[in-house]
Amino acid sequence: MKASARAVVIGGGVVGASVLYHLARIGWTDVLLLEKSELTSGSTWHAAGGMHTFNGDANISRLQKYTIDLYREIEALSGQSCGLHPNGGLMLAATGGELDSLRLICSRARYLGMETEMISLEQALELNPLIDASHFIGALWRADGGHCDPSGTTNAYVKAARKLGASVERFTRVLALTPRRDRSWDVLTDKGTVHAEHVVNCAGLWAREVGHMVGIELPVLAMEHHYLLTEDLPELRGREREIVNTTDYAGEIYMRQERGGALIGTYEPHGVIWSPVATPDDFAMQLLPEDFERLAPYFEVGFKHFPALGRVGIRKAVNGPFTFAPDGNPLVGPVRGAPNYWVACAVMAGFSQGGGIGLVLSRWMAESDPGQDILSMDVARFGAFATPKYTSIKVPENYSRRFRLAYPNEELAAARPVRRSPIYDRLKDAGAVMGANFALENALWFAPEGMAPKETPTYRRSEAFPVVRAECQAVRSAVGLYETTNYGKYEVTGRGARAWLDRVFACRIPAPGRLALAPMLSPAGRIVGDLSMACLAEERYLIVGSGFAEEFHLRWFFAQEPPADVAVRSVAATLCGFSVAGPNSRALVQRLVHIDLSAAAFKFFQVKETPVGFAPAVLTRAGFTGELGYEIWTTPDYFATLYDDLLEAGEGLGLKHFGGRALSSLRLEKGYGSFNKDFRPDYTPGETGLDRFVDFTKSHFTGRDAALAERAAGPKRRFVILEVEALDADVVGYESIMKDGAAVGYATSGAFGHCVGRSLAAGYVPRALAREGARFEIDILGEIRPATVRLEPLYDPQGLRLRS
Repeated sequence: MKASARAVVIGGGVVGASVLYHLARIGWTDVLLLEKSELTSGSTWHAAGGMHTFNGDANISRLQKYTIDLYREIEALSGQSCGLHPNGGLMLAATGGELDSLRLICSRARYLGMETEMISLEQALELNPLIDASHFIGALWRADGGHCDPSGTTNAYVKAARKLGASVERFTRVLALTPRRDRSWDVLTDKGTVHAEHVVNCAGLWAREVGHMVGIELPVLAMEHHYLLTEDLPELRGREREIVNTTDYAGEIYMRQERGGALIGTYEPHGVIWSPVATPDDFAMQLLPEDFERLAPYFEVGFKHFPALGRVGIRKAVNGPFTFAPDGNPLVGPVRGAPNYWVACAVMAGFSQGGGIGLVLSRWMAESDPGQDILSMDVARFGAFATPKYTSIKVPENYSRRFRLAYPNEELAAARPVRRSPIYDRLKDAGAVMGANFALENALWFAPEGMAPKETPTYRRSEAFPVVRAECQAVRSAVGLYETTNYGKYEVTGRGARAWLDRVFACRIPAPGRLALAPMLSPAGRIVGDLSMACLAEERYLIVGSGFAEEFHLRWFFAQEPPADVAVRSVAATLCGFSVAGPNSRALVQRLVHIDLSAAAFKFFQVKETPVGFAPAVLTRAGFTGELGYEIWTTPDYFATLYDDLLEAGEGLGLKHFGGRALSSLRLEKGYGSFNKDFRPDYTPGETGLDRFVDFTKSHFTGRDAALAERAAGPKRRFVILEVEALDADVVGYESIMKDGAAVGYATSGAFGHCVGRSLAAGYVPRALAREGARFEIDILGEIRPATVRLEPLYDPQGLRLRS
């Protein structure tokens, strides 16, 4: 075994093999894979081998498409067959909600370039004659997908990697990982020590234990999973082609052809966690005991929906463990506090996602950038809240819902509430319907007296629609109160703070007492943050951004290597906040402060530390509604008292609570984009319009060269707001925007603009087409709806109310 390597990959399943191959392909030939047993011996060997491009996140769908297309390449390079059966995918809907979900998938596929079509049940039967069509109302077909041979595919990756110079050591157990001062690692094995510049945790069932070796607790857990192989089916004899891989939403069943019979699996409710505390060290090439009694009711649903399967015997039953993260997506990327330690684990759909994960991780390691937006699988989407207890509750919930719809207005109940602000119970008493952002409870909307604080899951407008309208109208006509505790918040202090921030952020750093909008770019000139920065003093700054990105941004900040005279810390748990917005907001806040809040005295984007009622606070004149407004930040011990003061000061001014749904409507009326929804690491300053906040006169900031190059050439696409002639449904996100029948762009978010009386969508279209009044169509749940570009905000285009 070699004594050193540029990178050591721990784990010889399909994901580790893909990472090894992609590192070798990118030019890192001095890479070594260590596997404690035989290749594939954890979860890979007993996988069903399904491959598909279905995912709720469009960027992950793209990576799944890449994975499937990659198999021919590694077959040719390695000479090893992947056992491909590229027979496509079929999804069945039994309810109107499920049918809407398929229509949304179909709309998204247009822009992604994936051959997808809504088909009749008669057409579905031609693709899979085993279906009992009486249980369904519609179907979707996609050309990409099928199944492969798990062992053959893994070995194709490994053989291809070896041809490129990579090495593999089987039956080599990793015992410990020890960091060196130069950020490299000593990898202690039972066959000696390997010195590695980088370590990649692809340990699958043992990812948790390999995390413990460096002192981190990865939110990953294994679930028992069953599938059955039937005897040969008479209905399949004589067919020229295999039946299409089929997913049954209502039955929570997947099935495909396996030789002359079928493979059928289920993601049942009340699933069983496997090895909740520690994975057995000697577990290899093993299955778990069958549990027919528990699973019989769920497989019976499958036999009812596919009756032919119930008329033959069961040839084999497979029960094996697979790992999941709390939300079902993989955990990929670097880990804050462990330099040059990378993870690629919790990859349940390894034969759909493994190739894409290897691609982005190899780029990230070699170029310090994954090359595309992977926020939905970034390990940094979880923070300290993802404890073993949290993971043990959320993973079974996600497992049981793998084939169940997650509606855009649906909030899942497991492991909630975990993080609560000091006024959580008070807001609940006021009718708040809560969501969770980075596990912190936040109000979505407020049910009025006499209305139950709950909402029917749907892709269409719900019973909350008129309630949200009233909240929006209160903000525009009087004054609204919104809790902002769920925002991400960071404090940067020290003698070198201004110089460091000037390098990290693309904006002009504000003077003391001022606030600035602060885009943050990757070296490739992509948006990695859309934040605000308040200069409280020459050596003290408060930065505010998206709450979900707290760990993502902390990791980014520390990767920029703050010098010894700069301190960076999260203040998410030590600052709570309110937004007070609307034409009466000045009158309300003025009742609680001694400073003059007149327009001339306390100007737009001004910030000041001042008492607000009883509470010592940071007060800024800013907001996200497009109205005159203020944001107030104080510590948790004063927060409930500040809430009381604000409610009392709002008497006679029309004060009303508003939630996140109203905020989405209000921001789109003003043409404001939102990080994660509209601004993500796929986009540039010129495309998003954030270039107006970039200080191009600065001699250096991260991403400057790329931003200047884009400025000279012009962006390829532009962020626009579209006025949509919608019916009873608004844009969700990633629906295709079409021109003359062809997909030319896609939507990123949408809502009804209650104060302008129009359905609104945000999205990206080619720069040449981004003109005022340009006409497009958007496929909304199968309905082709006209949409018109509006380059000026539909509400208060001159910003007079904002600056009043």
